[in-house]
Amino acid sequence: MSPREYDETDVRVRPGRRGSRPRSKRRPEHADAAEAMVTAVDRGRWTCAPDGDADRPPVTAMRARELGRTPIVVGDRVGLVGDLSGAVDTLARIVRVQERRTVLRRTADDTDPYERVVVANAEQLVIVTAVADPVPRTGFVDRCLVAAYAGGLTPVLCLTKADLADPEPFAAQYRDLDLPVLVTRRDHDPAPLAAALAGKVSALVGHSGVGKSTLVNALVPEASRAVGVVSAVGKGRHTTTAALALALPEDRGAGWVVDTPGIRSFGLAHVTPDDVPAAFDDLAEAIEDCPRGCGHLGPPADPECALDTLVADGKLGPGRLAALRRVLVALH
Repeated sequence: MSPREYDETDVRVRPGRRGSRPRSKRRPEHADAAEAMVTAVDRGRWTCAPDGDADRPPVTAMRARELGRTPIVVGDRVGLVGDLSGAVDTLARIVRVQERRTVLRRTADDTDPYERVVVANAEQLVIVTAVADPVPRTGFVDRCLVAAYAGGLTPVLCLTKADLADPEPFAAQYRDLDLPVLVTRRDHDPAPLAAALAGKVSALVGHSGVGKSTLVNALVPEASRAVGVVSAVGKGRHTTTAALALALPEDRGAGWVVDTPGIRSFGLAHVTPDDVPAAFDDLAEAIEDCPRGCGHLGPPADPECALDTLVADGKLGPGRLAALRRVLVALH
């Protein structure tokens, strides 16, 4: 009997541990993902309101692997899959992030290239400033205005502690910008502010100690945000440590208010001089005639600024231009 002859078909090849089929780069489309709004962020977990509805139980979610390091902040509109019941110990997945309509950004200072997104998709930026204790600072307000214009938010100035000092001298500096100015007192209900927030997503920003958390507690009593005491140096103690979106009750007109941490500085390294006038419909087209590199500050720094031509032609009030340029100084 002749010995058996072997060929390559007799050799059993053990497949690799990862399999012989190439891994597909296709990912699920998640067409059935539920829409939601991010209301809080904490150590790799996101709290979301399904359909932006505050009456439904909030859902805790993690970021899907396919999103990689995609940043997700309070106010982002996201798609959720998984357990959306909001029950204890359940976890959903964020599988997509919608394009942002507005973005409030800041940097640590004017030389820091790293942008920090404070809140996304807010319609209004409410700049909270006390008229006394601590002393109001136009520089901070001006910087917040620049960030609002650059990010597509409508700015609103809210002056608190009007029971301590007359708010009009400070408010008068912003009248020519057609900026809504609201005044609150510690001994009065903030009804005018509630009316301005009704039905909208609004972010509140301000130095520590100006009464921002006190306003939030009055608007949303169940929020129970900590209230701090103003420190001896006049800038206060931080009482809010992370941005949080809170639903306004029905008797306040519904809507959302985003309470942000007290900010000591508002860097604008990400903003250009064109971003501010470009936010105004009547000025956006005019600045196209400015020379390259124009900072829109007027003579002597920018002697050929097109905004001066608008004033000469009677199309722009000199008071409004002066107020706008004072804001622009924050960029220089």
